[in-house]
Amino acid sequence: MKKYISLLVAVCGALFLFSGCSEKKPELHLYNWVDYINPESIQRFEEKYNCKVVVDYFDSNEAMYAKLKAGATGFDVVFPSSYQSGIMNQEGMLLPMDASKMPNLQLVDKEFLKYTAVDKTMSYSVPYMTGATVLAYRESKVPDFVPSWNVFLREDLKGRMTLLNDMRETIGAALITLGYSVNTTDEAQLAQAEEIVRGWKANIAKFENEGYKAGIGSGEFVVVHGYAGDLMQVIEENEDYDIKLALPKEGTTVWVDDMVILKNAPDVELAYAFVNFMHDPEIAKLNMEFNYIQCPNVEGYKIVDPELKEDPILFLPDEMRSKAEQILDLGEDLPKYTKVWDRIKSTN
Repeated sequence: MKKYISLLVAVCGALFLFSGCSEKKPELHLYNWVDYINPESIQRFEEKYNCKVVVDYFDSNEAMYAKLKAGATGFDVVFPSSYQSGIMNQEGMLLPMDASKMPNLQLVDKEFLKYTAVDKTMSYSVPYMTGATVLAYRESKVPDFVPSWNVFLREDLKGRMTLLNDMRETIGAALITLGYSVNTTDEAQLAQAEEIVRGWKANIAKFENEGYKAGIGSGEFVVVHGYAGDLMQVIEENEDYDIKLALPKEGTTVWVDDMVILKNAPDVELAYAFVNFMHDPEIAKLNMEFNYIQCPNVEGYKIVDPELKEDPILFLPDEMRSKAEQILDLGEDLPKYTKVWDRIKSTN
């Protein structure tokens, strides 16, 4: 009988240990742009909150929005650009932000909130990163490069250039070239921008949101339109200093990517903890040095690599900032851009 009791105790103990080891950790589900958070930041969050972070990726605001509108569920925190955050908020897709659950929000740059942010009170979104859209070129292949959007008119570089596959960015670049706002709703101005983009299209290899990075890195492309942080990563990862970045002399767009919590988020409390964690100064520093993009966190500024802090691509000088404009939500006027973009994409 003692043998049986001992065996029963041993079996029960083993079952208890097995159940303890297999205890499922809470999961936080992110829907984000590719390579946008330092893996060390994710690891630190998982360790601090004894959880698992699962990340799915999108390559455009429109693709992300379409997937969510089509019924995709299970995401907690999403990283849309500010104009897309506004749309999602208006459509009741987002949870109102509760600042009491996120004490690190007091560290968000007040100047940024005043002059750049769309949601200035962080009522439905919290800024994650902000940066500029730029041109990158291979100095050895384009020694006579001029920092202008009209580089895409160069027939000698035909088939060796790319533009972003993003209607607001690319049509916006044409509008800037014409001296118009990237948020115009004037159809005559949009028609002029359409003709500009058609002229560019004749010389580019393709419209591209991800492959331009590998393309400029390999030398397949010699001029690309892209995001500063992505391109700075390419330079550093490949130690390829033939690649140079430039801000177009006509001006450019600045963008802000936010963190938002979906109204149907499976784990709201963990989502709040994550948004707050991203604005811990040390984490902001880690992410800035990984992305080569500015996180609007005043304490993070103080400890980030000084070389990054002094980079005019990362922290725009006042002269260029005055020429930069953020893409905004156009509401019921957005289809005007969609029609222009569809025509550009579908015709030669």
